[in-house]
Amino acid sequence: MMDRIALEGMVFYGYHGVYPEERRLGQRFVVDLVLGVDLREAGRSDRLEASVDYVQVYRDVRAVVEGEPYRLLEAVAERIAQVVLARYPRVVRVTVTVKKPAVPLPGPLAHAAVTLSRTREDILPREAWPARTNAKRRRGDEGRKRMPCGGAHP
Repeated sequence: MMDRIALEGMVFYGYHGVYPEERRLGQRFVVDLVLGVDLREAGRSDRLEASVDYVQVYRDVRAVVEGEPYRLLEAVAERIAQVVLARYPRVVRVTVTVKKPAVPLPGPLAHAAVTLSRTREDILPREAWPARTNAKRRRGDEGRKRMPCGGAHP
């Protein structure tokens, strides 16, 4: 069984959504991560270098959620998985859950959520990522081209 580090209930404000008002006004998103890591060396040595610095992981997740807007929760979760696997070589598997508490539906709902799991082999090498045509995106830029959630821009 793989050892795990869990970061649960991270709350950020982002501008993701299909509807223009979601992308203009923004809303809260809640993210849970489970990192699959071999923690034997960290447990024996008590050294951070033998583990994963989850303070830095938190910052990276925040940068994704508070950064470039995506239309789909699937794309947000995929991008988080890509970043974590690309930046933390000790992580061999990541499970990402992105929750959207304020879903524009005509009735009560606690939240909508997407959960995905990725391994290092699931993520394309950086040189295979699609090139960006515009490094800075504006919030609410509805006319931009988007990749399917599996090929979200870096």
